[in-house]
Amino acid sequence: MKTRRLTLPDGYHLTRTLRSLLVVRHDPCGRLADGEFWLSARTPDGPGSLHLARAGADLTATGHGPGAAWLADRADAIAGLRDDLGDFPALAGSHPLVARLARTFSGVRFPATGQIFHRLIRAILEQKVTGIEAHRAYRAMVRHFGEPAPGPAGLLLPPDPAAVAATPYWVFHPFGVEQRRTQALQRAALVAARLERCADSTEATRRLTAIPGIGPWTAAEVVRTTYGDADAVSVGDFHIPNTVAWALAGEARGTDARMLQLLEPFAGHRGRVCDLLAYGGISAPKFGPRMPIRSFARF
Repeated sequence: MKTRRLTLPDGYHLTRTLRSLLVVRHDPCGRLADGEFWLSARTPDGPGSLHLARAGADLTATGHGPGAAWLADRADAIAGLRDDLGDFPALAGSHPLVARLARTFSGVRFPATGQIFHRLIRAILEQKVTGIEAHRAYRAMVRHFGEPAPGPAGLLLPPDPAAVAATPYWVFHPFGVEQRRTQALQRAALVAARLERCADSTEATRRLTAIPGIGPWTAAEVVRTTYGDADAVSVGDFHIPNTVAWALAGEARGTDARMLQLLEPFAGHRGRVCDLLAYGGISAPKFGPRMPIRSFARF
């Protein structure tokens, strides 16, 4: 076990900063409630779990298991404390809505876990389906491959890439995952060790998008929280182009190209702007039926 004490900046928002690291409602690999956060991980030093506990302006980080030191040393990055806003306050001032949201949510930071494969599992499962379907599949997959994580929280470790790569496709079908996403998962699992050694977001994006079944959307979802990349934009998303077009230009519908054009003044923080719009509950008008919730396990 290893413990560190960190000092939080004024206005820091623990829940909003860390919520993106977990699947909503229940995540077998983590927990967030009442100023406390737990996360399990497969670190370069072995399995471990991290506990963050807030008391006023102090944050106590405690690592458990063989990976305790690695997790404790990285606790400030995982808590988003290495996220540098840089010139964003000045850039945000160019648009009144963005400026207002930047002030309202100034305490939210981008976490950087340094763990690619765990986040990649979620991102692949979230391709082309609803969040409910994807999160149901994620929980079933973690439970299937489940190994107890170190520490007293009762968490499970993220699936071992070697075990994922060696598992026949048909095992994933009852989780609600069809062959296309399963194959993308297994291709990624085969090169997981190489992915985890990527030096930065740019290298990770290049290596990820070279894997069949992984495109810009999936890569952006991964590097945003693995490396704290505040500029990563989820190109190809069903909702975000419309949200950006509506929020920044009053246009009810937008393409990826239009979204990137509108975000260009915020270069370096384009993903941050997208997140701020989500925090503020901004969404474009809806004109059609919702996407149906399905289960590939029944197909």
